[in-house]
Amino acid sequence: MDKGHEAAEMEKLASSRPTWSRQIEFTLAGIGSAVGLGNVWRFPYLCFRSGGGAFLIPYLLMLVVLGIPLLCMELTLGQYTKRGPVHALAQFCPLLKGVGIASVAISFIMCTYYNVVITWALYYLFSSFRAPLPWQTCNNTWNTANCTDHATNSSNSSTSSQEFFKYKMLEQTQGIDEAGNVRWELFLILLLAWILIYFCIFKGVKSTGKVVYLTALLPYAILIALLVNNAQLPGALQGIIFFIVPEWDKLLLVEVWVNAAAQIFNSIGIGFGFLMSMASYNSFNNNVIKDTLVIAIVNSLTSILAGFVIFSAFGYMSYLQDIPVAQLAVDGPGLVYIVYPQAFANMPLPQLWAVLFFLMLLCLGIDSEFAMVEVMVTSLMDEYDRRLIRFFKRKELFVLAVCVVACLLGIPCVLQAGIYVFQLMDHYTAIVSIMFLAFFEVLAICWFYGVRRLSDNLEEMTGKKANIFFRVCWQIIAPFLILVILIFSIIQFKPARYENYVFPPWAQSVGWVVAMGSIIWIPLASVHTLWILPGSFVQKLKLSITPYSLSQTSKTPYYERGGGDRYPAVSVISASIRLQDNSPNLGN
Repeated sequence: MDKGHEAAEMEKLASSRPTWSRQIEFTLAGIGSAVGLGNVWRFPYLCFRSGGGAFLIPYLLMLVVLGIPLLCMELTLGQYTKRGPVHALAQFCPLLKGVGIASVAISFIMCTYYNVVITWALYYLFSSFRAPLPWQTCNNTWNTANCTDHATNSSNSSTSSQEFFKYKMLEQTQGIDEAGNVRWELFLILLLAWILIYFCIFKGVKSTGKVVYLTALLPYAILIALLVNNAQLPGALQGIIFFIVPEWDKLLLVEVWVNAAAQIFNSIGIGFGFLMSMASYNSFNNNVIKDTLVIAIVNSLTSILAGFVIFSAFGYMSYLQDIPVAQLAVDGPGLVYIVYPQAFANMPLPQLWAVLFFLMLLCLGIDSEFAMVEVMVTSLMDEYDRRLIRFFKRKELFVLAVCVVACLLGIPCVLQAGIYVFQLMDHYTAIVSIMFLAFFEVLAICWFYGVRRLSDNLEEMTGKKANIFFRVCWQIIAPFLILVILIFSIIQFKPARYENYVFPPWAQSVGWVVAMGSIIWIPLASVHTLWILPGSFVQKLKLSITPYSLSQTSKTPYYERGGGDRYPAVSVISASIRLQDNSPNLGN
């Protein structure tokens, strides 16, 4: 195939890829996928545990040196290659092409159980239309003799909101060994949640682009309404002061800094592949830097806004219990399904605020969920589009098949032991797997592909190279910070547990199998790359870190118009092998 014909083929391929109807739709979708339930429960929880305002200092610093540069890196990669994470990583660093596969795997694993959080939000939303709220009193069939209808820190009693969550919605068993029966109410709501997800993405970016106007913007209106209401409650000011005034001694703890970096990392979604997939539908000359700044900054501002909302409610709860804010009993997921609903029960117009709050959770969850599903759809369509269309006839039916499979895999989470399944999968996927994946992604792009090449790609699209700050972050700061987080996570690793329940050894083993379901693709794909490349082992190794060396049809990137000889391709692999000094740039 001559080079002119090849370029024409690649340009035809690029032009056939759908794009966002308006660029604002990508920005909103990016904000929606980055802003999720973690902004509402994990961020306030980490602030609470890390001395309030003391957490904000490392959090904002990590946003600048870690979150923004790495988000720009992923968006640049997706927009330049016009491909999802699998093909993008395979083109830029064939040796670590498994990182792209791992991104798809981890996103798909997460989407199977993450939708149960949306299921819970829908269950609470439907229950919020009752008067009184079902978790407002202890006069219900599911309540125990130890139930109390007011907030308490006593270990000998449980609040009505705790018992609603545990005994009414979940019908929770004593452990993962007791699977129990399917909670048919939750299963039907899970089915409804997947129907919502399907209609958000079944037309690709054309349908997603319209949905995000509602799901990305409505949560902000609700958060502001909740803040206005909460600020008028007695004790709210004390909670807000706790949130913004630092306990300076907490800054001396390494854990606070590592948690801040991890929160930025997980909140934005670095390594999960969904922002890279969404960016692949951008026009080639879109301003990546502008989108990076908007998505990253809005994501962090949302966390801070949610912090004001949650901590004003904490202040109100401390007023009701007559104890300091620091002594409240607060945990992670229970924050939004136990602690905050208990606050609603004591507010004026409790049904109104409950409906608004769980509607907000629904919108936040849906955005993140359909982004994870879109990673799988995009990656499979990139690789097998003709075969899939031939089999399913229409893309909409293929998307339906993906949603059905994910829904079936989520059924264990709606058993009576579902909360244990959820906690086990979340611990070994979102905490263990993502750190390994992120380290190798940065290694592949920033070191093997090279910061200079990445900066050149950015210049091709926007007309400007990456500034010195971005280049230093890509080359040094980001890899160092991620390595520190990874090492700290390994040293401080604790087996999965739910409240006081420690999972048995067999369950921990299952958790590691789930974790390896994504991580294993990195070494397997590396072995495959070295196997299929020609030459001796040293020659294979050199080619494996040479961009585009896996292309079997001498394909150059379709945006290298006029500059296609900058990177070696298969048509020159034999020459690359002969010329021992033709090694890729490993540095900048």
